[in-house]
Amino acid sequence: MNRPPNHPPNHPPLSARLSGVRSSPVRDLLALTGVRDVISLAGGLPAPELFDVEGLRAAYDRALSGPGARRNLQYAATEGDVRLRELVAARLTRRGLPTAADDLLVTTGSQQALTLLTTALLDPGAVVAVEEPSYLAALQAFTLAGARLVGVASDDEGVLPEAVEEVFATHRPAVLYLVPNFANPTGRTLAADRRARVAELAAEHGVWVVEDDPYGELRYAGEHLAPIAAQPAGAATIHLGSFSKVGAPGLRLGWARLPRAVRPAVVVAKQAADLQTSTVDQAAAAEYLAATDLDAHVARVVAAYAPRRDALLEALAAELPVGSRWSRPDGGMFTWVQLPAGVDAASRLPVALEHGVAFVPGEAFHAGDPDRSTLRLSFTTHAPDVLAEGARRLGAALRA
Repeated sequence: MNRPPNHPPNHPPLSARLSGVRSSPVRDLLALTGVRDVISLAGGLPAPELFDVEGLRAAYDRALSGPGARRNLQYAATEGDVRLRELVAARLTRRGLPTAADDLLVTTGSQQALTLLTTALLDPGAVVAVEEPSYLAALQAFTLAGARLVGVASDDEGVLPEAVEEVFATHRPAVLYLVPNFANPTGRTLAADRRARVAELAAEHGVWVVEDDPYGELRYAGEHLAPIAAQPAGAATIHLGSFSKVGAPGLRLGWARLPRAVRPAVVVAKQAADLQTSTVDQAAAAEYLAATDLDAHVARVVAAYAPRRDALLEALAAELPVGSRWSRPDGGMFTWVQLPAGVDAASRLPVALEHGVAFVPGEAFHAGDPDRSTLRLSFTTHAPDVLAEGARRLGAALRA
């Protein structure tokens, strides 16, 4: 029987797993603001003018020169380039987290590490405890895996240990997911004493801790804090890192520091996902790390971002409605804004776009009932004067 013209085809159904996973408003806004005259305070994008283009170009040239060039275009080990893992391990060790190359798995961005861990650690229906609010793409990954998300209460110093203990005892999660340094979306940093207590509680209750640390080197104030994985009781902590915020996100290179008990399972998960991360990108990253003073590069990035943070926070004080509050992060890329009670941030986004400014409504970052008066702003992409103008437009949109 011929199908009538323009009749939609009768496709087989799609996977039910995706039905509960919402599209990321951050990614949607990236597409929208890219074609409009909008100052985007939405996406957590590093400043492109700070990318070390010349250094990376030279690194790729070295990776594709000499006797190793053809090897760097071939398939390679799933675990990752040995030289790159040695360089990353040495850097983690210098930052207070003793690490060997064999502890590390190179991933296609730290986001892939989250997906691999959902495969290795979670069965459908397993519970994942997350700080409220939490990183949106992690919530997506856990939801796609069929996990049940349980929020853990927090304050300006991160998750509350007593709330962690209560969630562990009541819900028996398989995983606790945290961004302890300059968290996305709030900018909060987990206090040193709480890191130690979280590690102790996880050990007592048999819970894996996933410590996601893409922002830890972007510190503008205060002292470096030892990771959860470095705590005396931190043996069950999986530490994730990324080249995206200190190098360039387009490389899509991250790593997972894996306890021995979980390492084989995560390696198998990666074999099934993509066999390996790009050989040539890993080789170039190794060349870059071997030849570059990355500490000096990070210092330049921090020197550029700190005044941008200050400019945005100063402008918010002048422009936001009376009764608004916002975080003052010691590092990272984000500040978390709470508008006066009764103001729905999501309903103000279309008005904000009309005024030429974008933000991310806070409701998307919650595992439980969202606080609709919240929103996330990023300050790293624009110069201080542009950030001030963005805050002015945001204030005008909220008053409109």
